[in-house]
Amino acid sequence: MANRIVLNETSYHGSGAIREIANEAKARGFQKAFICSDPDLLKFGVTKKVTDVLDEAGLVYEIYSNIKPNPTIENVQTGVKTFQDSGADYLVAIGGGSSMDTAKAIGIIAANPEFADVRSLEGVAPTKNKCIPIIAVPTTAGTAAEVTINYVITDAEKNRKMVCVDVHDIPVIAIVDPDMMSSMPKGLTAATGMDALTHAIEGYITKGAWEMTDMFHLKAIEIIAASLRDAVENTPEGRTQMALGQYVAGMGFSNVGLGIVHSMAHPLGALYDTPHGVANAIILPTVMEYNAPATGDKYKYIAKAMGVEGTDSMSQEEYRKAAIDAVKKLSQDVGIPADLKEIVKPEDIQFLAESAFADACRPGNPRDTSVEEIRSLYEALM
Repeated sequence: MANRIVLNETSYHGSGAIREIANEAKARGFQKAFICSDPDLLKFGVTKKVTDVLDEAGLVYEIYSNIKPNPTIENVQTGVKTFQDSGADYLVAIGGGSSMDTAKAIGIIAANPEFADVRSLEGVAPTKNKCIPIIAVPTTAGTAAEVTINYVITDAEKNRKMVCVDVHDIPVIAIVDPDMMSSMPKGLTAATGMDALTHAIEGYITKGAWEMTDMFHLKAIEIIAASLRDAVENTPEGRTQMALGQYVAGMGFSNVGLGIVHSMAHPLGALYDTPHGVANAIILPTVMEYNAPATGDKYKYIAKAMGVEGTDSMSQEEYRKAAIDAVKKLSQDVGIPADLKEIVKPEDIQFLAESAFADACRPGNPRDTSVEEIRSLYEALM
């Protein structure tokens, strides 16, 4: 079997990288941008950092901000209609995963109108055409949506998230500028950072992992473990390193998939609007314990990347515990809750377990599971 790697055509990294948006738009002959950005980013002037670049270059644009933290089918369908009416020929996605996921779905449907119902995009959809070109500008260091072939849309009628995987949706250009992330509050920085760590760890142990993605994931774990605490304190070096670490994690997991941490987090977002990074961070250590028997010696290298010393002389039991403890310590240090008691209603656990088992990330988990075992994991987190 051949292993596949799909990445952006072009990516820019570092302070001031947003200046390249105008250069790329002109070089590619783009005429009008359709900007997807959420209302808070507009309110606090973050989106304006990009529109100022476009204004200075004399490039026209239209802004679409009907985007929720967990974007819905309605957000996408309204966006498709607005995009079609706008006369735009490319998209600029500014924000976290919500803005970029919305842009991806709009771009895919605009180029493949037979998927206008949105639900038919779930899983690996057989789209024929590349989506409308997207320039992705992340404002959080976590989702790595700017470099992935995945997006997630909420089906509000069914209280579930749909994971969509499509090589046609990857942004042509990623602009990873840490200055765009400097206004993130501590809580969001912590949550998105732990989301990035979850991507790196799940991607490293997933069934589809191989040498090239292992390289990305271990480096991402190392960068995130060393920089997340500083990023939460809003140091320039911490922001810069987290911007890089989350992107490197995305280079890996986008190509090999994830596991049941994400499967269990997705229903929490759909049912309770739980921030995705918070859900992942709470669930991650418990699922790491559950998955340990199916991971060989990989936890030794996770522990080492997390900064644990003496891993080479540890027994399997010791380095597995060390890896899990290091994740717990980082999560605690950045202020993530320890359990789901304040989030999950006991009467919803069966629905959550069934939803998680049906989730597109579940087959990649290194340990085969069941609805009953996932239910037990939720219960353990209560």
